[in-house]
Amino acid sequence: MSWTEKSLLKVAILDLYEGVENQGMRCIREILNQFGEANNIDIIREEFDVRQKVELPSLDFDVYISTGGPGSPLDSKGSDWENAYFNWIGKVDRYNADPAHPIIKQVFFICHSFQLACRYFDVAVVSKRKSTAFGVFPVHYMSNAENEPVFEGLKDPFFAVDSRDYQVTQPNHNKIREMGGHILAIEKARAHVPLERAIMSIRFNESMIGTQFHPEADAVGMSLHLQKPDKKATVIENHGEAKWQSMIDQLNDPDKIMHTYVHILPNFLSMSVEKLQPIEI
Repeated sequence: MSWTEKSLLKVAILDLYEGVENQGMRCIREILNQFGEANNIDIIREEFDVRQKVELPSLDFDVYISTGGPGSPLDSKGSDWENAYFNWIGKVDRYNADPAHPIIKQVFFICHSFQLACRYFDVAVVSKRKSTAFGVFPVHYMSNAENEPVFEGLKDPFFAVDSRDYQVTQPNHNKIREMGGHILAIEKARAHVPLERAIMSIRFNESMIGTQFHPEADAVGMSLHLQKPDKKATVIENHGEAKWQSMIDQLNDPDKIMHTYVHILPNFLSMSVEKLQPIEI
């Protein structure tokens, strides 16, 4: 029996939003619903409140998506929830490394979760940016991304929603190679800024991948977010009204974030399903 005949995928969403209003959870739920309907797969979804309730999923799921979230990815050092979260990453990693488990668990880290994963694996430096990155920005391929199934179908550069006060830089290339990983993408070049370009995506190992940007962001949610009076005022104050209007206009461009929305997480889910196919002897 093939996996598609089985028509079942168990997905755990690790919610790191700490109860803060967001569009990310809605977008992830919608992507899962759309993927299930398009591929005739029943998605069994369960959500875990990591930061407020220290909830972490068991190893009974096939796929794990760990979200973005507010605040500093550094100030949580030593907290109960971060310790539990890091223990969970280690637990999944050890499970996947055990040859007795031929079908491994697939994990996707988004934004805040990506920064935490970089700290956990000690593959780069996580630090505060000089200014907030917020908007729709081009993301540039590294050579390894050409063979990355999660990036299949994307343009180079592709566009993504970026919303962060922190960044990942100074990669430990030797450590990443030893783990079986590679850097997939970096932020846009800024000729007038003498700073290292931040890492935007890493495949940590065969089963774990993450992005600094928000691949789940859709035009509807981002537009609603930008048009909130407080967010609109903040963007205009920091970047000018022309920048705000440009961001609104880009949301309606199908070659921008909707192109990313329909590729990255759906590709990740497709790859995960393929790896769950039983081997017929």
